[in-house]
Amino acid sequence: MRVLACLFLLPLTGCLSTAATIITVPIKLVGAGIDVAVDSATTTQEEADRNRGRALRKQEEADAKAAKKAEKDRRKAERAAREPD
Repeated sequence: MRVLACLFLLPLTGCLSTAATIITVPIKLVGAGIDVAVDSATTTQEEADRNRGRALRKQEEADAKAAKKAEKDRRKAERAAREPD
């Protein structure tokens, strides 16, 4: 009887290990996802400084571009005012 029970359970050992793997994979993924979510949600001081510097440089470039365009428009208006119609 025991031999028959062992023969019956022998093919199920592979199924049990597969079932255990299938059950633990989502748990492992959720655990890894929480770490990634927390890491991506937080910003280090170095990242904050780098991002602030980048934002300042972009703003300075935009200001310089606007000033250059304003100067060009001013000169164009002066030329148009000096030329006789």
